Amino acid sequence: MEFDNSFEVPLPVGDAWKVLMDIRRIAPCMPGAELTDVVDDRTYKGKIGVRLGPVALTFAGTVKFEEIDNANHKARVAAQGNDAKGRGAANATAAFHLEPAGSGTKVLVHTNLTLSGAVAQYGRGVGIIQMTAAQIITQFANNLKAKLAQDGAATAPTDAPPLLPASAPPAPAPRPTPSVAAPQPAPAAAKPISGFALMANVLWAAIKRLFGQG
Repeated sequence: MEFDNSFEVPLPVGDAWKVLMDIRRIAPCMPGAELTDVVDDRTYKGKIGVRLGPVALTFAGTVKFEEIDNANHKARVAAQGNDAKGRGAANATAAFHLEPAGSGTKVLVHTNLTLSGAVAQYGRGVGIIQMTAAQIITQFANNLKAKLAQDGAATAPTDAPPLLPASAPPAPAPRPTPSVAAPQPAPAAAKPISGFALMANVLWAAIKRLFGQG
């Protein structure tokens, strides 16, 4: 069976290509996937868990770049995996290419998938396969965007202190103090606010206002 998917990366084509070709970096973004070995710069081993309808499957196998066209930002990947419980196998060839999309990049993927054994019965309906693939691609794209945002924040330069005007006199040197205070520990990173916690805070504030306590 054949199907097409696409997703967008918030980077220019050249930068997006470098990111997508860095398998070690993007593998954790693929839902259910785990990179287990790097055979060479074009061949990788790993496993991925997927769900076809009510059936959960885990495939372990090899992914190999059969073609890489850096100039035109195109590549073809062949993947082969066997179900961990011996229920069949999956073979796929995916061709993808990148094209500009506004300030970012659109990645178009064409996949040719063959299932064998019992797993072919689980994925007998093409609609199930397409829906599953679309969900995986969407989640991968979201995870990749989050990772890129996190990496960008981690490498962003800190704000420099404001410069004094040229006419301003130099600040007086601080007087020596008899003792030096122990350095204070750095504040812990703030935890993200969950939607549930935010709603609870809003509700509690409304109750207090209702009874005149806030």
